[in-house]
Amino acid sequence: MKRSIIIALAALVVATAVGGGFFYWRKLPVAEAAAPAPVAAVPVVASTVTGKDVPIYLRGIGTVIAYNTDVVRSQIQGQLVKITFKEGQTVKAGDLLAEIDPRPYQAQIEQLTANRDRDQAQLTNAEANLSRYTQLGAKGYATPQLVDTQKAQVAQLQAAVQADQAQIDQANVQLSYTRLTSAIPGVTGVRQIDIGNVIHPTDPNGLVVVTQIEPISLLFTLPQSDLPAIQERMAKGPMKVIAYSQDNKIKLDEGKLLLVDNEISGTTGTIQLKAEFPNHEHRLWPGQLVNARLLLETRKNAITVAGSAVQQGQNSAYVYVVKPDETAELRAVHVAQISDGQALIDQGLKSGEVVVVDGQYRLKEGSPVKQLHGKAAQEADLQSSVQDAIP
Repeated sequence: MKRSIIIALAALVVATAVGGGFFYWRKLPVAEAAAPAPVAAVPVVASTVTGKDVPIYLRGIGTVIAYNTDVVRSQIQGQLVKITFKEGQTVKAGDLLAEIDPRPYQAQIEQLTANRDRDQAQLTNAEANLSRYTQLGAKGYATPQLVDTQKAQVAQLQAAVQADQAQIDQANVQLSYTRLTSAIPGVTGVRQIDIGNVIHPTDPNGLVVVTQIEPISLLFTLPQSDLPAIQERMAKGPMKVIAYSQDNKIKLDEGKLLLVDNEISGTTGTIQLKAEFPNHEHRLWPGQLVNARLLLETRKNAITVAGSAVQQGQNSAYVYVVKPDETAELRAVHVAQISDGQALIDQGLKSGEVVVVDGQYRLKEGSPVKQLHGKAAQEADLQSSVQDAIP
């Protein structure tokens, strides 16, 4: 009996505790739903789209070649007794470069001159005799045969004098070959023969090579698909060609297109073109590899943005446009060309719109943006450059 009372009391205590707890749980206030945290604005560097005149270039790689090249060779054999140029010297057409010993040729001329003078004296005497025989023949004191014989002798001596003079002229030409001169204006190269050595007409390298570099030529190639546009533009007048260094950082010279080759390469599908540059500053040098830009046209009031603003998607290029409510809009664009860090956009943008040029990697459609200006923009641009440089 006592045990039953104890069990009943314990059950009552448990029931009371459970009931009280349930009652207390039902009385707890329900917590209010948490408000969503605002999305932080993405800091970006932006720029306003502008319209300006933009040149359209066709780009190729070319090799600089000398306008003219002259291998100075001797046309006679002899010993070099004088060299009047220095390697790398700029020379003009007709400048004396070296001299071969002229004495053997001068002696030959003196001998031939003496032979001519001898024959000339004999001719003078024969002509005098002919004059006398002619007068005597007219009076009947000389036979016609004697007169004809004397005429033949005069003709023979006249021919001898002419032959002597021809030999003298030839010897004078040989003597002139003892003076080695430059046929073109240009720059001398490495001297191949030293003073005191005997030079021959058969020497393969000659005395020196003179290269004309002012003006200078450039041979470069473009895809054959560009040929119709080039031909159409050439019909309107001369085309400008600009030469740049291999890294496209240094403008070397401006020239003009001379010709388009008369055939297309069947192996590469390219067309070769030749341009001429004044090269007054000698920045172009024979054998140099350069980047050539052929000016095709200049578009007026074209839309341009910084090249860093253009991103490449799966289907097309795109940019992020900052809308008036300071949110980002992904906009597909068509890029006509990128030159000197500027992208020419012919579809997708209009003048006056604001485009993100740095910080796009954190953006998506509709993202709020915060435009950075001044020093903050410069620091963001520098940080972006450092990140791009990290492999």
